[in-house]
Parts: sequence; structure tokens; C-alpha cells
Amino acid sequence: MQVIDIILIAALVIAALSAVCSVRLIRSVIGLAATSVLLTVIMFRLNSPLAAVFELSVCAGLIPAIFISTIGLTGRTAPEDVAAMRKNKLRRYWLLPVLLVIAGVALAQVVLPQVAQSAIVGESVRNILWNQRQIDLVGQVVVLLAGALGVVVLVKENKNEA
Repeated sequence: MQVIDIILIAALVIAALSAVCSVRLIRSVIGLAATSVLLTVIMFRLNSPLAAVFELSVCAGLIPAIFISTIGLTGRTAPEDVAAMRKNKLRRYWLLPVLLVIAGVALAQVVLPQVAQSAIVGESVRNILWNQRQIDLVGQVVVLLAGALGVVVLVKENKNEA
């Protein structure tokens, strides 16, 4: 793994954390777009241009545009409510960076050696993905569900205001 790859992955994690932990919705959307752009660069570096173009056009372009238009149609939050939400988020997500580091180390120790071994043997991509890498499919489902949950959290109406 080259130094640029490590820098890109670290920047991706930082951008994702800023998207999740930011109290201001517009900053969360910017963090989401930055995460998608960095993921696009990583996909290009992994010689996956079709997936990278799709990620850039949909995830870095279309979805943030929809979120920004939704934010523009909703009301503003009072500054004292923002401070209270920030404290609440910090209490709620304090364990997230620790879990991400543990997951990254586990991924580097378990998954990457298996992928490298499969690549050395010269097996077909289809065989690797569908017969040996079912955990990747589970990961994709988890990412899709996390994205859906993120959309719900971003546009959820506050019960106290109703």
C-alpha cells in the first residue's frame, strides 16, 4: 500500500466522521460530498472507473443537491438548540472513532490478506466475489442501510417542535 493510499483512506474517514458528527445539516452534506469525492479518487486508483463515475455523479453530485434543496425548504434552528444538539451528539457518538479504528485493524488483518492471496492465485473476479467474498455483499447491504438511516436522521422532524 502506497503512502497516497493511506492518506486518501485517512481523509475519507475524517470526512465521513465530519459528516456524521456535524450538528449543522449543511456541513453534514458537505462532509458527505467530500466523502464521496474521496471515495471516487480511491475507486479510480483501484482501476474501477465505472464505479467511480457513478459514485461521483450520484453520491457526490445528485444526493447533496437534493439534501441542500431540502435544507433550504426547512426552517432554521435556534443557536441554543444547536449547542444542545452538539452536546447530545458528542455523548451519543463518542465510541464511534474507537469502533472505526478496531474495524479498520480487523479488516487489514483478516480481509486484505485473503484478497491478496486470491489475487496471487489468479482466480477469476466472478469466483472471488460470489463464492469467496460473501462478506463484501453483507458490507454493501450495511452501507446501503446506513445511508438510508443517515437520510432519515438528516430529514427527521424534531418531536419537541411539533
